[in-house]
Amino acid sequence: MAGCLKYMCPFWVFPTRCGSGFPAVLKGWFDRVWAPDLAYDHSPGFGPMIPRLTGLREVLVLTTMGAPAWVDWLAMRRPLRRVLRWGIVRPCAPQARVAWRALSRAEAVDAARLARFEARVSRDLQAIARRLA
Repeated sequence: MAGCLKYMCPFWVFPTRCGSGFPAVLKGWFDRVWAPDLAYDHSPGFGPMIPRLTGLREVLVLTTMGAPAWVDWLAMRRPLRRVLRWGIVRPCAPQARVAWRALSRAEAVDAARLARFEARVSRDLQAIARRLA
C-alpha cells in the first residue's frame, strides 16, 4: 500500500464555461480511481462518505501554469488546489497531507527560478520520505 501519491500535471488557467480544470486524462483518472467502493463508501442514510484510503498519508502535486502566481491566488482563489484538497483527497483520505507546488509563468522561466523550484520540490520529497519512514 502506498503512503504517498505524486501528481505532475499542467494547470489550465484559461476561461471556459466551467472555469479552469485539470487535464482531461487526469480528470478521467480521478473519475475512475477515486470512485465508490475504491476510494470511499457511501454512508447509510446519506451521511458523509466513509473514507477507504486510510494508508494514504501524503499527496504532492507538481504543476506548471503560464499565468503569474497572483492570478491563481487572487483572481481565481486557487480552484484546483481547493478541489483536490477538499473535494477529492479529504473525503477519501482525511489523514493525508496535501502539498501543492506550482511553477508560475512557466513559458518564461529562467534557470535560477527553475533551480529554486527544483530545490523546493527536492526538500518536499525529502520531508515526505522522513515522515513516511
